[in-house]
Amino acid sequence: MSSQASAAPAKLDAAVFKIAGVVVLGAIMSILDITVVSVALPTFQREFDATYAEVAWTMTGYTLALATVIPLTGWAADRFGTKRLYMTALTLFTIGSVLCSTADNIGQLVGYRVLQGLGGGMLMPLGMTIMTRAAGPERIGRLMAVLGIPMLLGPIGGPILGGWLIEAASWHWIFLINLPIGVVALVYSWFALEKDNPEPSESFDFLGMLMLSPGLAAFLYGVSSLPEAGKFTATKVWVPMLIGALLVIGFVLYSFKPKHPLLDLRLLKNRNLSVSTITLAVFTIAFMGAGLLFPSYFLQIRGESTLSAGLLMAPQGIGAMVTMPIGGMLADKIPVGRTVPFALLLIAAGFFTFTQVGTDTSYVLLCGSLFVMGLGMGGTMMPIMTSALKTLTNHEVARGSTLLNILQQIAGSVGTAMMSVILTNQLNESPVIPGVTSPTGDPVTEAGAAIGAQHDPQIAAALPPDLLERGLNFAADSFATTFWVGFILTLLTLIPAFFLPRKRQESHLLDDQGAPAAPIVLH
Repeated sequence: MSSQASAAPAKLDAAVFKIAGVVVLGAIMSILDITVVSVALPTFQREFDATYAEVAWTMTGYTLALATVIPLTGWAADRFGTKRLYMTALTLFTIGSVLCSTADNIGQLVGYRVLQGLGGGMLMPLGMTIMTRAAGPERIGRLMAVLGIPMLLGPIGGPILGGWLIEAASWHWIFLINLPIGVVALVYSWFALEKDNPEPSESFDFLGMLMLSPGLAAFLYGVSSLPEAGKFTATKVWVPMLIGALLVIGFVLYSFKPKHPLLDLRLLKNRNLSVSTITLAVFTIAFMGAGLLFPSYFLQIRGESTLSAGLLMAPQGIGAMVTMPIGGMLADKIPVGRTVPFALLLIAAGFFTFTQVGTDTSYVLLCGSLFVMGLGMGGTMMPIMTSALKTLTNHEVARGSTLLNILQQIAGSVGTAMMSVILTNQLNESPVIPGVTSPTGDPVTEAGAAIGAQHDPQIAAALPPDLLERGLNFAADSFATTFWVGFILTLLTLIPAFFLPRKRQESHLLDDQGAPAAPIVLH
């Protein structure tokens, strides 16, 4: 039955929560899959007899697919309708997950991960569009807090679930787990989402697609090759980065000409949106890049199992769970420029502890710092997204959320690659062990041997204890140096955050003429 009121209720009602359930299920699959796979990389190395650089493409291939398909989402949502497109994305992701579990070699696994990414890339921007349209006036902040649930469950549940499934069953189950969730999400979507009423088809920007999607993929391919190559001057790094950057720049210059560009950069004329996206991008480079190294520290320096490393990361998600609902409500009532800087300071305070890590730093201190960082995180990401979307018209929301997702994806990839390169270069400065080489013939450093000895008793028994202790201390210092970069970048995020809205604004969606939009009719 349809319901409509002259004003949307202040609280989120059952109809909105019904739609939110669909979106959260899809987002959980997409985000959980990234964090689950991150703890499985050492397992892939053993199972497929591959190098770390080779198995890392199971993450990179997924990212490249995301970058390729996200720009198409805004147009496709208008052309085909959000329900139809969302169910197609769920189907692609679920099929890709099942195929991943059948992979016999690393090449097949990377290929199937690309198929997963084609579906996963549409889930988040579509989910943001569906939920923002469903909220109506005055409720975007609280709705963004609901959408933040999978962003919490990913960092908390991903490493724990991945570690447990690998240890209790096999690596295949980190992909098969998506099959029942995907089926439930598809059935739920069919009944819960409104019937599509797609608008008359806008002309598709083929020229824009030929520049933007390959440009993003080429640029991120170069960035993702950095950890393996170790330097920007490597051909496989700078050539695709340059080609990709030129294509993206060409798209930016071209995108203001067509009436319906693939990615509507005209939206950045909205000062609120542009400042929010810059703040979100800088924050993502700093926090997400260094954040992926937290479990690596527990695994490589402290010798923890994948399950234990996942459990040690849980305080961060718990902290975010405390503040995210509060941050969502405040974002509807208080300008985000008055709250986000304080949340960023909390993140910086927790981050500072990791700049001091050693081989025996107290777990109580580290977990407490992760909890404080989580508190700050819950008051940062969703309020910024709320600020970005709340002044857009109803028609602009799909394209605005697409723009946000692309910038966040690029920033996350750049941050991850940058932190990986810094850490790798730091570790490579460790003294080489004379006369010892790896199976590929490369020299072995003290730090590399010490990290390997954490999970291989044969290495630990073959080398002197003082050498291993020296190498482990060097490795811990390398992590600390890398965390300093993340800490400084987090502080730099305060600069664009200072320009976030500090005065009360109209917190409702606008219609295409700029007038308050009528509440969305829910079924």
